[in-house]
Amino acid sequence: MTAGVTEPTWRPLARRLADRLTADGDLRTPQWRAALLAVPRHEFVPRYYLQDTSTRPARWIAHEPHDPADVARWLELVYSPTTLITEIVDDSERGVQVPVCSSTKPDLMIRMLEALQLSTGMRALEIGTGTGYNAGLMAHRLGDRNVYSVDIDPALVTAARHRLSGLGYRPTLAAGDGADGLADHAPFDRIIATCALRAIPPAWIDQLRPGGLVLAHLEGPLGAGNLVALRRGEQPVVQGKFLPWWGCFMRRRTTTGPTSGSHRPTPTTQQATTRPSTLDPAELDGGFRFLAQLHLPAETFRSIRLADDHTPVTYLLAPDGSWAEVTRHADACGHYTAREAGPTPLWTAVESAWTEWNHLGTPPWHDFGITATPNEHRIWHSDPAGPSWRLPIPTRRPAW
Repeated sequence: MTAGVTEPTWRPLARRLADRLTADGDLRTPQWRAALLAVPRHEFVPRYYLQDTSTRPARWIAHEPHDPADVARWLELVYSPTTLITEIVDDSERGVQVPVCSSTKPDLMIRMLEALQLSTGMRALEIGTGTGYNAGLMAHRLGDRNVYSVDIDPALVTAARHRLSGLGYRPTLAAGDGADGLADHAPFDRIIATCALRAIPPAWIDQLRPGGLVLAHLEGPLGAGNLVALRRGEQPVVQGKFLPWWGCFMRRRTTTGPTSGSHRPTPTTQQATTRPSTLDPAELDGGFRFLAQLHLPAETFRSIRLADDHTPVTYLLAPDGSWAEVTRHADACGHYTAREAGPTPLWTAVESAWTEWNHLGTPPWHDFGITATPNEHRIWHSDPAGPSWRLPIPTRRPAW
């Protein structure tokens, strides 16, 4: 147990947090309330990082409780609906520090656990052990022998196992690529991922029991997406809708280092075509981005940058070197200047998606659902039999 923090100190804070989550509608069942009151979150967050934006590049500063004032501030943060960054690595290629682990804000975590519809005797697999706190909540609810968790980082797994055992919890933890699941312990009734994904790994579908549920944050090439709850049928197919409330996670890592580097495709040197466009590229900053990315190659990169004439533009770059550049400010006629080059007309594809999105009534993301098999993912609007689009899935993990 953390030195200097007694039960009379942390339990009232945990109770206050539970009351707040209940009032906000996040915490709805007595079983999860009991878990929230029993598992001390502070044991899983011995230190946290805050970003110092006064430097360039910004730096992450570690905070560890030492004196009574530090401890009080730390506990207030820990027992609040706040995500706390717990691990940082240096990305030497980009010269920046990158968060690789966090303790997810309890309101989101509890909402997700409630959405899993767990009941006694079910077996659950967590992808992304992290600090171990969520595994502790599930172990309290389901019992040690029914909870499994995997993380790519052996050091995180070791630390989580130590914290959990110190509290009397001994779920099965393993180090490995979460995309592989845990075949030796399958099948599972529930799979929950605390990392963002580009696709549901085939192993998860195979290891999920018929009737089982997988809950994950799924996003497309432009990073637009949300939590989706997918139910498996008798066949290796999962299907369901995106949830109406927001949830966001760090991208799944395939190594113990940062999730991305600086390598990008070389833009084509072909002559670009220039034309006016009535579509404001700022629309890609909002809900339209969800559908727009389904019309683009799997590893399309988007940024806002300065063009050669120092005007701000939205820039798109595809793996085949195709690129598009669209001015962020309209001219006197309300037109934006679009330039594109390469075999894939990227901005033309975005304009086509815009027409389609408006034809559908500008739907929010939770009007969409997904049907996923080991070989293909299809996003659909409103109903599986309705309009649908193939989700672009990278054949390898992009390094940018």
